[in-house]
Amino acid sequence: MRKKEVNSLNEFTDLGISTAWTSKLTEKHIESPTPVQQEAIPLLLNGDDVIAQAKTGTGKTFAFLLPLLEKINTEKNDIQGLIVTPTRELALQITEELRGLLSDESGVHVLAAYGGQDVDQQIRRLNEHVHIVVATPGRLLDHIRRGTVDLTDVSMLVLDEADQMLHIGFLDEVEAIIRETPFTRQTALFSATMPKEVRQLAKRYMRNPRSVHVRSKEVTVEQTKQFVVETTDRRKQQALCEVIDEVQPFLGIIFCRTKRRVSKLCDELKAKGYNIDELHGDLSQAKRERVMKRFRDAELHLLAATDVAARGLDVEGVTHVFNYDIPQDMESYIHRIGRTGRAGEEGEAYTFAALKDKDFLRLIESGLGRTLERKEVESAAPPAESVKSRTSNRRGQADRPSARQPQQRKKNRR
Repeated sequence: MRKKEVNSLNEFTDLGISTAWTSKLTEKHIESPTPVQQEAIPLLLNGDDVIAQAKTGTGKTFAFLLPLLEKINTEKNDIQGLIVTPTRELALQITEELRGLLSDESGVHVLAAYGGQDVDQQIRRLNEHVHIVVATPGRLLDHIRRGTVDLTDVSMLVLDEADQMLHIGFLDEVEAIIRETPFTRQTALFSATMPKEVRQLAKRYMRNPRSVHVRSKEVTVEQTKQFVVETTDRRKQQALCEVIDEVQPFLGIIFCRTKRRVSKLCDELKAKGYNIDELHGDLSQAKRERVMKRFRDAELHLLAATDVAARGLDVEGVTHVFNYDIPQDMESYIHRIGRTGRAGEEGEAYTFAALKDKDFLRLIESGLGRTLERKEVESAAPPAESVKSRTSNRRGQADRPSARQPQQRKKNRR
């Protein structure tokens, strides 16, 4: 979070959050709210429906978690809070954030419900005291059809990453879930962008919503040094390896456009001796959770992933992002590089661009309002007219362990 600032809203208590939760934030070294938290928390505490447009890395999770926790009545054993997310990983991440705020004394019980888990185990938990459910649309609808979840007492519904949920085809599911909740519920919709489908959803199901739009530049962009490596498709993999060997990421995420390309690249880099694994929708949930745990624990140092699989992931210590396949729009680019440069830390992002990618690169640079620095890599063989790199080996590479020798690396960034 940001350093303390001298203004009337520099403490969560000023926003109406009780000491029971602010003390937990202090334990996490979180003392000052971000802009989206400053704007959204008072509105949600007041009972307003809220549409919040805020990009990843702006602190939006606590912007809805804290008001939700304030509203839970632990003397009731019903589901009072429902958070719907597009991916299993984001559901798990939000659940972990929630549990990090809770204690045995709080009396608040949370359940994450998503596909790939043992459904019978989820049913047993639902039969116990659960106050907040964090769920993906498919699994939640499964429980609704089975009659194993009762949403009639939900007082606050949160739709997180709404644009992404609709982008991957969950509109019908989301509407079916909303119809299972009471008309009197409070609704909070958080989205990085506001496409027509999201606006229409809000119009149909929200009551006089208040708008929150964080217009300040994204913190993660400001904290991230961004480079372009001009190459060809045939030479791209070797160029990636050379950049990885030079910059020596502590934790790095490599983005590919499809699940097949993720798997292929992961296999080839493993064969070259890199400490890497893959994350995409075709993996079993158990495998996805194992991969993410190893990555969070820095047992893995490289993660090859698709955009959907990595949506909203917040992993401490990600130092580098590699756009192996160039993003095809500005939002995807911001989402990807937002995985690094978080919480005041610096990060680096490298985008590999072939000649056929020039239109996408132009789109990204236009959105940023500047030309990205070119980095020359010997194997990339960039065009003769490309901008000469001003990049040098800035970090004293002799002191940094190799990504090919994970056993020598220590968790010195945690």
